[in-house]
Amino acid sequence: MASNLRPGASGRRLSADRDPGVAVVLRTRFLRGFADGFVSILMAQYLSALGLSPLQIGAVVTGTLIGSAALTLGVGLGAGRRQFRHLLLAAAALMAATGVGFALASAFGLLLAVAVVGTLNPTSGDVSVFLPIEQAYVAERISDTTRPRVYGHYTLAGTLGAALGVLASALPGPASDVLHIGVLTAERGGFLLYATIAVGLCHAYQRLPQDDRSPARRQRRPLRESRRTVVELAALFSLDAAGGGFAIQSLLVLWLHLRFGLGPTPLAVVFFAASILAATSLLAAGPLAQRLGLVKTMVWTHLPADVMLTLAALAPSAWLAVSLLLGRAACSSMDVPARQSLVMALVPPGERMAAAGVTNVPRALAAAATPIAAGALLTVSHAGWPLLIGGIMKITYDLALWRLYHHVPERSGGRRKVEGHSRTPESGGPPLAEGHS
Repeated sequence: MASNLRPGASGRRLSADRDPGVAVVLRTRFLRGFADGFVSILMAQYLSALGLSPLQIGAVVTGTLIGSAALTLGVGLGAGRRQFRHLLLAAAALMAATGVGFALASAFGLLLAVAVVGTLNPTSGDVSVFLPIEQAYVAERISDTTRPRVYGHYTLAGTLGAALGVLASALPGPASDVLHIGVLTAERGGFLLYATIAVGLCHAYQRLPQDDRSPARRQRRPLRESRRTVVELAALFSLDAAGGGFAIQSLLVLWLHLRFGLGPTPLAVVFFAASILAATSLLAAGPLAQRLGLVKTMVWTHLPADVMLTLAALAPSAWLAVSLLLGRAACSSMDVPARQSLVMALVPPGERMAAAGVTNVPRALAAAATPIAAGALLTVSHAGWPLLIGGIMKITYDLALWRLYHHVPERSGGRRKVEGHSRTPESGGPPLAEGHS
């Protein structure tokens, strides 16, 4: 078994569990998740209270998505020679400026400008400038075998933070009553809270150890060696995300209501249980990946989830549909840490930041493109066509991923044979594909 150790700046080797930098990233991921979840709900209410029209609100939300995607790609592709610590501090400073800008601006043009250049995330997901930096930072400080478990904790921290942030987004109303201020003023205070959290992130990132940047990181151009692999993975992940866009939670709620007449109370119970199952499953993803391998974990947990989604579309009763959807929730998220680990394992260390940006941004944009088609299908028919189409797309992704990558060495610098040439690994770690840990 490979040791869960890394070379420290002083030449010592530390376990991933005791690495101070990784611990900081996990804590700040929770805080960022809380901030993103908070503003994802608050944003539309605040913009509406300012008097913006639905069209203008939609433009601001679109601006945040486009701006976040562009900034994430730009940092991933263009900032590989910078120290992780400096990049994270700059991102936190931009986050603070974004919160202050939204709290002070009231004109549509100013709000749109802040949305495009800032860090707001209307989805409470994690397409953000922080993502490629943090994933690459963690990957360089832990071993291949430890990486899925740490990424599982990383994803879980963001998920729990976002859930609490969404819950806290209801506070401006009660706060306005308690403090005897207007609701709009309280909502402005919400964006100042967002900025305050960013200041806390700055303080935390100040404690990160200085980077011991290798010559490979300083000299490598973005995706010089791994371009084909990264583009291929981005296309596969986008197919999966586009299929998932047909079955996002809000559309599943709508379908269960239209198809079976379920009301708000049973739907709330069902999707609360689904959220708990999905979050809990992340804790099992790391040990499973160590035992089975990354690709096997991704496909063998994701494929059953997608089959259950497809079968739910054909379910004749509400209890069967709900049971299948809960079964899907119990295993559909277990591929996330393995997917993140696979990307980090298949590219050289100097290209990890670029790979994280290129694989995550198209995936997020693909997920945002298909819900409108699902809504159109539900307008025409209350049958489960969106679930069926989404499930088939996601099953296609699973089979394609298995076909292309199940023989690939799952280690740092692992390579596929491309066009008759075998690219050799750059660094160590045992292959996990055959069940080694």
